[in-house]
Amino acid sequence: MAIAKASGDIANNVIGENSYFTGTFLINGSLRIDGRFEGKYLQAEQLYIGSTGKIRTNINAVSVIVEGLVIGNINASSRVLLMPTAKILGDIKTPELIIQNGVILEGRCTIANDLRSSAKDLIGAEYEKNKIIPEEFLAKRSS
Repeated sequence: MAIAKASGDIANNVIGENSYFTGTFLINGSLRIDGRFEGKYLQAEQLYIGSTGKIRTNINAVSVIVEGLVIGNINASSRVLLMPTAKILGDIKTPELIIQNGVILEGRCTIANDLRSSAKDLIGAEYEKNKIIPEEFLAKRSS
């Protein structure tokens, strides 16, 4: 199965079911993995990990679809889709995360459009806006 790129082209980059690949893999386009990949780093525009795919590395991509097994962190600038057979051990950072029933996931998920800042900092700053200080609130009520 090929993955359609945004430009409408089809990329046929595949690590087949009976294949094993190691190292650092950087690809300008789409990649489907049905075999095994172990390494320091994997980067692709669109990454599809088939149901027989087993990955042990950190992933950086625009979009990621997982049916197989991933041990490592996933950083996707667009979205991550976890299909029912997906098994993930690692952290996920993405603006859009779709998790279907049946997924096994252990890790932290950070879901935010602005991944340059930590979600903790963004949420903390939002909480502090228009903060009510009890002493000031009570002083206004008694006036």
